[in-house]
Amino acid sequence: MVDKIGNCRILGEIGSGGMAVVYKAVQEPLGRTVAIKALKPSIAVDSQFAKRFEREAHFMASLQHENIIHVYDFIKDGRSMFITMEYVRGIDLYDLLERTPVLPIEIAAIIALQVARALDYAHFRGIIHRDIKPANIMISHQGEVKLMDFGIARDETLSDLTETGTGLGTPSYMSPEQILGDKLDFRSDIFSAGIVLYQMLTGRKPFLEDDSRTVMQKIRLDRYTAPRKINAAVPRPLERILARCMEKMPANRYPTTQALIDDLMEFLAPRVPVNHNSRMVGYLREIAFLTDDEAEEILAASGPRGSVRRGPFDRKLVRNIALMQGVLALAIFGAGAAIQVTSGRFDEENRSFAGATGSPVLPHRAGYLRVVVDPWAEVFIDGQSVVTTPTAQAIPLSAGVHYLKFKNPYYREIDREVRIRPDETELIELELEPLHEVGGEGGEDGEDDEESSDE
Repeated sequence: MVDKIGNCRILGEIGSGGMAVVYKAVQEPLGRTVAIKALKPSIAVDSQFAKRFEREAHFMASLQHENIIHVYDFIKDGRSMFITMEYVRGIDLYDLLERTPVLPIEIAAIIALQVARALDYAHFRGIIHRDIKPANIMISHQGEVKLMDFGIARDETLSDLTETGTGLGTPSYMSPEQILGDKLDFRSDIFSAGIVLYQMLTGRKPFLEDDSRTVMQKIRLDRYTAPRKINAAVPRPLERILARCMEKMPANRYPTTQALIDDLMEFLAPRVPVNHNSRMVGYLREIAFLTDDEAEEILAASGPRGSVRRGPFDRKLVRNIALMQGVLALAIFGAGAAIQVTSGRFDEENRSFAGATGSPVLPHRAGYLRVVVDPWAEVFIDGQSVVTTPTAQAIPLSAGVHYLKFKNPYYREIDREVRIRPDETELIELELEPLHEVGGEGGEDGEDDEESSDE
């Protein structure tokens, strides 16, 4: 092992991969702890691996975001290449899932949100990561989520380092178009992020190889088991977010990474009222990755600027605050009880409809949907069959975005997205297009029609 690289003194090896070794080091002029990624001596500096290594340095140096590992320097010395980058004390998501295969719902959503923010920043700059997986997601002791390893990232403004028809990445987390070797855009990263979210919620990957199909064939052709069938605690809104990320066709996924961020923020807002990093620190303490003292020191340091904390964490103060919150909660509950009585009839009607149809309704924030379809269609909302038109019934739905599918075995399916607002009614009017006008009987559309009927 080398003792020094540039102005950095090597402390030890952190890890090793196929083409690089990562060291922990101290940047001596600043006394700053850094990580140094070194290209292995066996890799020729004029090889594709070396070009990819250098491109990673340029990509990461151009991305200054709190959820992306920062690059400080790139050194090219004869037959050696080194990337000096931020050192993060923490655990990667791969090792975290080894400790606790199924994460709490809000923790999984927080990690997905922070990864989406990193991707949105990169996507805006035309950079596609192409290798989103647990091993490339780091959780720091401070509860920060960091995306790393842009080794096979691609800048849309530059030529690709792979030949047409070849795919780079980790097979279990690839998008269908990545497997086929098609030209990729940001929606490929969204699909991979969906797979990671699925694994965090269920403790398993959605597509597993067996004797009949490889994992890549399954990603392209098969449906995954619904997360709620594996983990009944998964809320339907989060299941819908995941489902849209993992649509086979890129056009059916989120139209922007920001749209994914918006849905995750809306999901988390009522569930995690505290700072997300603080909640992550609390979870790392719960699983004994951090000690009580370490967690309390981190949380104390994150207090308001200018505040001075001396001595151990004040548990008595916490108990007093909890007591005051309990008194306030009782007062609010008393006032809320009167309001709830007045909404009883509304709730009863919605529950009756939901019980009869399986409609995903949340009565207290319900809006309504009316559908008019010519000639008729079975209406699926968020993957559930809810009603068959014609119907005069207004469908109560929870506030937020819902995904609709209209099916008639003799007509082309139609997908729609609708945003429901509390106490408002949205109207959708559609005229279906006959199959024979598009592809005729016995063609491709006839085959699609048969598949739709089977569903």
